[in-house]
Parts: sequence; structure tokens; C-alpha cells
Amino acid sequence: MVREGGDQAKIWRVRPEWPFLLFLVFVVAAYLGLLLLLVGANVLTVSWRQAGEVLKDPNIQHSIKLTFVTCTATAILSVLVSVPVGYLLSRYRFRGRALIDTLLDIPILLPPLIVGLSLLILFNRISPSASCWILAGGALAAAGWGFGRSGDGIVPRFFTGGAIVFGLIAWAFSGSDHSLEEVVSEVGLPMTFHPLGVVLAQFPVAAAFAVRTMRTTFDQISPRYEDVAMTLGCNRGQAFMRVVLPLAGKGMVAAGTMAWARALGEFGPILIFAGATRGRTEVLATSVFLEINIGNLPGAAALSLLMILLAVSTLLVVRFLAGRGGAV
Repeated sequence: MVREGGDQAKIWRVRPEWPFLLFLVFVVAAYLGLLLLLVGANVLTVSWRQAGEVLKDPNIQHSIKLTFVTCTATAILSVLVSVPVGYLLSRYRFRGRALIDTLLDIPILLPPLIVGLSLLILFNRISPSASCWILAGGALAAAGWGFGRSGDGIVPRFFTGGAIVFGLIAWAFSGSDHSLEEVVSEVGLPMTFHPLGVVLAQFPVAAAFAVRTMRTTFDQISPRYEDVAMTLGCNRGQAFMRVVLPLAGKGMVAAGTMAWARALGEFGPILIFAGATRGRTEVLATSVFLEINIGNLPGAAALSLLMILLAVSTLLVVRFLAGRGGAV
């Protein structure tokens, strides 16, 4: 660019970008270097022979099997919840939407130990009657708020019905002093310090990540497809099942994968609510903890490398889906 100034032409040149580029490269390299050192520290701590001995341990093999079973169950439950929740937040605008969006992030923001402690208190210190009264109160508050905002509508009536149902259940259990854990144990679904408790401990945070993934997925699918389907005779539910879900298939796989990876790394809630009993509720995350407690640092490092490998594999699946045009 040339600018005339008196008898001489002054040339304005763009300053070189290499100082800023070097700054960016330095920050990225420093962070990646830290991650590389973390992985390398585990690699240098364990030998192939030690890793083989750890993986041949029957307790560790049971831990690996339980990890895969519980993470898969958690991922399936997370997808079943995240699809309707993500669709609601993506397609509908209503008062209170921001509050619901905030509440859904609570499991992510809370310290993991708080999630486990809350589950432990809920199942062992709170009666079914008290639990139902809490739910009835929440439903009644939502119904009152809905009637105040929109008058007589289907949503306020739904919450009103829910409040009545929970109130009746609470009244039915009012004479019982059993805890929620005792009630679910009587029907064959024990939670505290049982394998089912592992799934429940993994679920809140894993589902929160799945909801975020599915909401992004539905945001990237144009509502016009549903509008066209409804003009051709479909109702909203049919348009969702026949048009939206097929388009969101890769996003659902990504949501399940993210939930699986997050469940894999869950530790605090599992330790507090399900425990770390060998041969019963031990998963890979708690196996690392137990190996450290007995002073087997190479064994803990071997299990850490296995978890790193599983986590990287799941993330590669998500990146692959995104690269192939999946709505993730």
C-alpha cells in the first residue's frame, strides 16, 4: 500500500506475524508436552511383564468386565435421556428454559464426591415418603408457575397430575420408616455398595455430557425437515421418529460414546456410593486407587495406561463421526 506524503512516497508494510505465531506454538507445545510427560511417566513406570501380570489377575479381569458392562449401561441410559431432553432444549423456547439448562449442568459443576454423598444420603437416610413429598412439592411449584404464566395448559396440568400422584404415593408410604435402599432391595434392585450402584453413580455426569452433545446435534438439524414432514401428514411425534432421529443417528452414537468415556473416568461417586470391593463393585478407576493403596505403583500405572487407551479410542470415534459429517 502506497501513501503520498510530500515529495516522497511512504510505504506501509504489515509487520511480520512470527512473534505472535511463536507465542501460539509455545503455549500449545507446552501444554502438549505436559500431557506427553504424564503419559510417559506411566509408560516408564511399568514393564511389559508387570503389565501382563496385572492384567492376568482375576480381580483385575473382573474389574475390566464390570467396567465395560457398567459404562455401556450408563451410556445407553444417557442416550435414552439425552435425546428427548436435548430435543426439548433445541426446538422449544419457553419461560424457565434457562433454569432447566442450568440445572442440567449441576452434575458437571459439582465436585464428584458431592454426587456420591448425595446418592448415599438419598438411599440410606431419606424415606420413600419424604422422597415423594419432595417430588410432589417440586411438581406443584412447577404447576403453579405454569398456571401463572400460561393459564390452563397441558404442561401445568401434567405437573398438577404428577403432584397428585406423588402425594398419594407419599401418603401410602407415610407409615413406613424404611429407607429407600431397603425398599429397592426388597424388590431385588439393591443400589448402595452393589454393581447397580456403580451405574447410578456414573449416570448423572455422563448424562449431562450426553445432553450437551444431543442438543448440539439437534441445533444443527434444520427444523424445516420436520415442517415439510408435517405438511405431508405427519404429526410432531411421527416427524421426530421418521425424520429427525435418522438424521441425528451419528450424534446419538457420539453422545453415547462421550457418556461411555465419562463413565469410564468416574471415581468419586463410585467410591462413596458403590464402594471399591474387590470382586464385587471394583471398576478400573477404583482398581487404580486400590493398587496405589497396597503400594503396587507399577500395577496402578498399567491400569492407568489401559484407561488412557480406552479414553483415546472413544475420543477418536467422536472425531471420526465429526469428520464424516456427523452432527456432533
